[in-house]
Order: sequence, then C-alpha cells, then structure tokens
Amino acid sequence: MEVLESEGALSSLFYLHIYMIAEDQVRALVEQKISGSDQFVVDIKVHGNNKIVVLVDAQSGIGIDDCIQISKFVEESLDREEEDFELEVSSAGLDAPFIVEEQYLKALGKQVKVITEEGKKIEGCLAEVNEDGVLITFEEKQRIEGRRKKIIVPVEKKLYFSGGSKESNIKSTKIVISFK
Repeated sequence: MEVLESEGALSSLFYLHIYMIAEDQVRALVEQKISGSDQFVVDIKVHGNNKIVVLVDAQSGIGIDDCIQISKFVEESLDREEEDFELEVSSAGLDAPFIVEEQYLKALGKQVKVITEEGKKIEGCLAEVNEDGVLITFEEKQRIEGRRKKIIVPVEKKLYFSGGSKESNIKSTKIVISFK
C-alpha cells in the first residue's frame, strides 16, 4: 500500500495484483498430456482476460474427443480458486497458415500454397521439409532457348524458414483444399 498526501488529507492507493496464467505453464500441461502420441502443439495464447486458446494437431489428424481430453486435463491441472480462466482447445483448422514445422511434415506430399515475403504465390507439391525450409515442386510454362512456344517444365523451388541459416522468404504456407 502506498500512502500519498493530497490537499492535507491522506489517501490510500491500493495496487491490485492481477495473476495471469503463463503460456509456458499451459504449454507444459498440454505437452505432458500429449507426450507419447503423434499430437503436437501448434500455438498457445493467453489473453489479458485469461482467455486461453490452445491449437493442437496430430500427424494422423485431431478429433473433437482429443481436444476434449486435452481441455479436461488442462482445466483439472489449473486452480480456478487462484484464478478464473476461459479455456478453448481446438485444431488449427484446414485453412489456417502453418505455424510450426510439424504442420509442414504432416503436409509432405500434398499441395500447398506458399506466399513469399516478396508477395509471390507459389503453388505446388511439398516435396521436402528440413530445419532450414522446404522444397516445393510444380510445373511452369517457360520459353526454352531454340523453341518458339513456351513449354511446361518441372520446377523445384527451395524456400527458407525464418531463423534458419538462410534469409527467410516464406511469409505463409497453407494446404490447398481440393474437392476433386
């Protein structure tokens, strides 16, 4: 408590300590629950009003029952007497941009759309993933020397994640949803 003198009267100012649940604490709980499975954490956010949003996925796909089990485990592990919170556990969603490397690994061999830092769109097959980046294969019309018409040629394009040894050129990556 801090005491201030204001116009001859004493006023008391109380500082309210607001307890916020830490993202690291929630991440540790979720990882404890999913360890030993093919599930992985995509993202965890704790908002100022203690709304906790957990995004999870799995190499084999994540279902509502998986989300419910994770939610129950986290909720039982946190103390509502100490701090009230709202908890939302869900999958990242098919149309959401990739956030973690595991999402790229899950999409290996599938069609993806990458937007580069320069704004160029590249759509093709996700052929390779490593700690530095990805390899996208696609076909493109190109003019070949000695030919009049453009022909379709296979192209491989290496793109890099941020934080790797090369400069990042991936702004976002999404899976291409096709109903063919």
